[in-house]
Formats: sequence, C-alpha cells, structure tokens
Amino acid sequence: MPRMASAQTYGCEAAAHRSLSVNGLALRALEWGKPGRPTLCFLHGGSAHSHWFDAVAPAFADRYHVLSLDQRGHGESDWPPPSLDGAGYATVDFASDLLGVMDALGTTEMTLCGHSMGGHNAMAFAAWHPDRVRALIVVDSRPIIPADHLDRMHRRGHRGPRRHESLEAALESFRLRPPDTTADPGLLDHLARQGIVERDGSFLYRFDPACNGTRRPTDVWTLLERIAVPTLVVRGEHSPVLPRAMAEAMLTRIPRARLEEIPRAYHHLVLDQPAAFTAALDRFLREAHAGQAA
Repeated sequence: MPRMASAQTYGCEAAAHRSLSVNGLALRALEWGKPGRPTLCFLHGGSAHSHWFDAVAPAFADRYHVLSLDQRGHGESDWPPPSLDGAGYATVDFASDLLGVMDALGTTEMTLCGHSMGGHNAMAFAAWHPDRVRALIVVDSRPIIPADHLDRMHRRGHRGPRRHESLEAALESFRLRPPDTTADPGLLDHLARQGIVERDGSFLYRFDPACNGTRRPTDVWTLLERIAVPTLVVRGEHSPVLPRAMAEAMLTRIPRARLEEIPRAYHHLVLDQPAAFTAALDRFLREAHAGQAA
C-alpha cells in the first residue's frame, strides 16, 4: 500500500534554506537561529541528508546558529565530478568542505555533531583542525570502516542510481541501513519524501552512488589522541555499528571524552529516540561550554 503523507509537522518547516559555494560545489543546508551566535553544525550519515536531524536541531535554535548540512553528494548538495581514483569522496574532501562552510559563514569555529559517516568526518576534522572546533559529538560512529563492509559499499556504489517509476514505488523501497529501528513511522515517511527527487520521468534518491563506490575513509583510530576539545560519544543501546567495547576504547584515546548510551535505540538513534538524544546533547553542550567560559 502506498504511504500517505504525514500531517505531522517537522523542524525543517521553520528552517531557512541556505546555499553555500564551497570547493566548486553548491552545498545546501537547513538553518535555524541567528547568525552571530555560536555555530552548531549537524552532519548526517552516508546515503542520508540534512533532514535526519529535523526532530533534534530546532531545539537549539534559541541559543545557537544551527546548521544541518547536506554533505557533498547527498541531499540537495552538488555531486563532485566523477573520478576513477576516488577523489571527491575521501575524508579529506568532506573535511575541506567544512573549512569552506565555516569561511562562507564567516565563523572561526563550530561545534560539530555527526552521525555515522558524519561522525567519522567530524572526528577527522577535529583532529586535523583543533583550533576550528569548539566541541564534538560523535553519534554512533566508528573510527574505521571494516574492510569487508567497505568492499560491499564499493560494489553497491557501482550499480548506479536505482530509478523508480512512481513516487509511491520509491517510498516503498526506502530502507534504513542497518534496518533495525524504533523510529516513528511518520518520521521515516518524512525522511523518505525529503530524500526523493524526480529526474527525467523517474524517481530516485538524492544521493550520488559514487559516494559508496569510490569512498576513501581515513583510519581515524590514528587521529583520536589529537582531538583536544570536549567530546561526547553517543551510542544506541542496541547498536550493531558501535559496540560498547569499541566506544569505551575510543574514550581511552580521546583525552576529554565521555560516553552516553541512549536506551531503546539502534544505530539511527537520532530517529529512534530523538527526545532522549536531544536531552543528552543539551546536557553535554551546557557542561562543555560552561567549562570553556570558566
């Protein structure tokens, strides 16, 4: 049965839509709050988009300049030119975009909150550019992608975009990776609708398959000791992506890190338990920024 559009409202309805010219690409973002306040930037995971934080980001608009970024190749942002050697979707490319976003916004530092791939990019950026990060939140993200998982990702990425004859067919095909979730079905329907575009009579997801096919992630385990800012590592209680033992090992490497576990949540914890995640993030930001002010 085709999914029905939800009557529920989401945070993006109060957001401004921003386009930033960075590294020859137009990067789009959802924006809340007033420029000039401390900047809080949300980074989605692979194959996702900026709306992943629609149930979280607006809660911080009263005291932050909030940005939820469509990273290159995702959402409404541009795709980099095709490359046989993987250039365009290496961790250094995503990190370079963050520098460009900050320059375009006229800000010298940001608090970064990244889920999955976004957390991986945020960790690397915080290690490479410690003077540009105020605080770091790593959401169910591991420092390295296992080789077998990366091989499957590369094979999947070379299949090209999957095209659907109708919006309903595209909506029916929407799946999270990994699939386990306790998210509100209305929120999942909202994410699916925001991630689909019609092109040349077909409906497809707003995602460049080459991001999987040519992805070149950095081994962030080698960088964790260089992360100098207050850091919150968050995992879902039932996450298969970031086991508790791995999260605890990360804490031994990141000098100023602590762990928060979200009950009744899987890998997509910002969708599974948005209220609990928002509360944990709020506590951490108040503590971290109060400590910096002192």
